[in-house]
Amino acid sequence: MSIRTRSHRWFRYWQTPATGRPPAALREPRPEPLPEADDGGAPLVEGTVGGPGSEEGPGAGTPIGFHVKPRDHGRDTAPQQNPGTATVLAVANQKGGVGKTTTAISVAAALAESGCDVLLVDLDPQGNATSGLGIRVAVGQPTIYDVVIDGMDLHRVVLDSAIAGLRVAPGSIDLAGAEIELVPAVNREQRLRRALVPARAAHDVVVVDCPPSLGLLTVNALTAADFVLVPIQCEYYALEGLGSLRRNVDLVRSQLNPNLEVIGFVLTMLDARTKLSQQVVDEVRTHFGDLVFRTRIPRSVRLAEAPGFGQPITVFDPGSRGALAYRRLAAEVVERLGDAARPQSNSPATLTVTAGGNAR
Repeated sequence: MSIRTRSHRWFRYWQTPATGRPPAALREPRPEPLPEADDGGAPLVEGTVGGPGSEEGPGAGTPIGFHVKPRDHGRDTAPQQNPGTATVLAVANQKGGVGKTTTAISVAAALAESGCDVLLVDLDPQGNATSGLGIRVAVGQPTIYDVVIDGMDLHRVVLDSAIAGLRVAPGSIDLAGAEIELVPAVNREQRLRRALVPARAAHDVVVVDCPPSLGLLTVNALTAADFVLVPIQCEYYALEGLGSLRRNVDLVRSQLNPNLEVIGFVLTMLDARTKLSQQVVDEVRTHFGDLVFRTRIPRSVRLAEAPGFGQPITVFDPGSRGALAYRRLAAEVVERLGDAARPQSNSPATLTVTAGGNAR
């Protein structure tokens, strides 16, 4: 049985014409609406892949519920931001094991290599983005938990990494209890957005590594973010959770953060030897068109080894397939962000991958 047959029911939910919703018999219970934001919200505008007369290929004109980035990702199409503020990029997928943390670390490191001042916020209770950069949090050391729960100033927890231009707001296991502690809190969805205000003025890009869930920590990240980058593992189960993620993005956009956009989907753990991987690639590209990044991240032993040495793949093995792929992905991210990713020195952010695997 092909993946197209097995995934038909899921994709029918994603793209039912006119409403973008499944028939009542297949419809899952909708989550409770999020509380109204203080500054109001904006109605959801469903996007499409391609459109009338487009040349996007199969799936053009398909309602998908996500806001689709136009093909031109330059100055005229980027969201309006205050001068001198950073772009906040949330790396999110509620399914674990899809390469989310590896993507957050590697993209942040590659952007730092390109000359951007980057802050990596580890919002995952597992703290893998912190340990993956060789940072060990001592007992009693403040972390992003203290910022979100106790309102501590962000600059008090930010640490320098071994990579020039890359700083880290470390996470810890304490974040596991933050989901419960935030329930009765006032403005619980806005905690991270307010904490990142000074960071926006001091950095070019803020990358947020979200936990593998759709709880309040992820909602905080989506509320604070300008863009969402979604890693998708090249396996069938990785497709099934995208409907839930879509609903959360829609809710956050409609009630908390009307400027939130999905910058794209990146296919990870690609094993080109298997038909399953290629079937997943074909399905995702068919239904999401230009939202899918051209770069695909291969399954690689070196990528799996890098966290054990506390280094991103771009440092651990700069010439490996994984390092080259993540540098290409970072270059695509810069291309889509346009002027939003320009370093505050006003020099263009460029990322060129040389034959030897080094960025310049």
